[in-house]
Amino acid sequence: MSSTERDPDGQRGREPAGLLCPATAGTDAEAATDDRALLRALVAAEAALARAQGAPAEAADAIASAVDTLDVRELALAARAGGNPVIPLASALRAAVGGRWARYVHRGATSQDILDTALMLVAARTRRLVLGDLERASAALAPLAAEHRDTVMPGRTLTQHAVPTTFGLKAAGWRSLALDARDRLAAVVLPAQLGGAAGTLAALGDSPLATAAAYARELGLAEPGLPWHTLRTPVADLAAALAFTCGALGKTAVDVLTLCRTEVGEVAEGSGGGSSAMPHKANPVHATLIAAAARQAPAHLCVLFGAVPAEDERPAGAWHAEWAPLRELLRLAGGAAAHAAQLAEGLRVFPGRMAENLARTGGLIVSERFSVELGRAEAKRLIDQAAAADVTFAEAADTAGHGGLLAPAAWTGAAGALVDRALQRA
Repeated sequence: MSSTERDPDGQRGREPAGLLCPATAGTDAEAATDDRALLRALVAAEAALARAQGAPAEAADAIASAVDTLDVRELALAARAGGNPVIPLASALRAAVGGRWARYVHRGATSQDILDTALMLVAARTRRLVLGDLERASAALAPLAAEHRDTVMPGRTLTQHAVPTTFGLKAAGWRSLALDARDRLAAVVLPAQLGGAAGTLAALGDSPLATAAAYARELGLAEPGLPWHTLRTPVADLAAALAFTCGALGKTAVDVLTLCRTEVGEVAEGSGGGSSAMPHKANPVHATLIAAAARQAPAHLCVLFGAVPAEDERPAGAWHAEWAPLRELLRLAGGAAAHAAQLAEGLRVFPGRMAENLARTGGLIVSERFSVELGRAEAKRLIDQAAAADVTFAEAADTAGHGGLLAPAAWTGAAGALVDRALQRA
């Protein structure tokens, strides 16, 4: 098969364009995690290792600048021979820096040291982007919750009208989840990895612990207590926080998808997406893509948690299985957070439609109040009476002299106070 047949559009060697990944395509997180970004992180780890071991500045600089001479696709193909891209990378760097400085490349390290460290560097850069968008989303949701502190709407349980709530309380809940995601993601420790062939630092000279500490400082990563080749807490913690971020934002997304249904119409995205067939459509695209990310994240989390029981001092397959799912989780969380910020900043709220929907059950949405204040038996009697007379519950209650209990706004409990308390959270 010719190269043209294999690659008719001349895309060979390029990063996938993301046609099937609209939740992440074009986001800052996608750029921060692409193959070129990972290659830069790998080379940065190699250069930092040389500096930490006291190599001449010219040697470390030569290693760092060699990144521009490397071909990502060639490294990817060469990685098949040894099972990871660091083996061909080290060879390519030695060739690029020349005989004078080649002995400072990859000295005392193993492939997993460099790749784990590079992934932590990529994660650190992507995390900053995600945290920024989570802050944007929470900043937009705060005034929305305050403005609608007392905007009454139907509370829904198991898809049905339950009791009245307020849109402010719902928005405060969305903000709380965004802040929960922010706090969990910010708390994850991202360490450098340096252990040598089997985690003993045997090839790092007379001061291996000092070298490992200097290596972490060079990279701006945490210094680990132990090499973590088969102690995968950093990856598991990061994966859990990223998956939670997708799920937390997914809650907002599925609520918006419900509330913006044509027959509900209580909210709408600021600028909906179009349809290829129906010119009237204004689809809730941000919410759709966040929901898609939330549904994909658990599968990647399962793979990463499945790699935690890693055998011996270096595992075969478990470590290798982590790379793609970890990158995809970083991208999904980054895409979800970016779309959540745009969703929150442009969300439109329709209190009039909420009021219309409150009236749909003819007063039954406040039946709980009747049960509490008049007793369950009286409430049930009024419901049965309304059914027998073919009138609404509100009409039956008004006839019985209980019309004063029908106002939904009077049965929102502590919703306003809960909003106030939630908004005190920084």
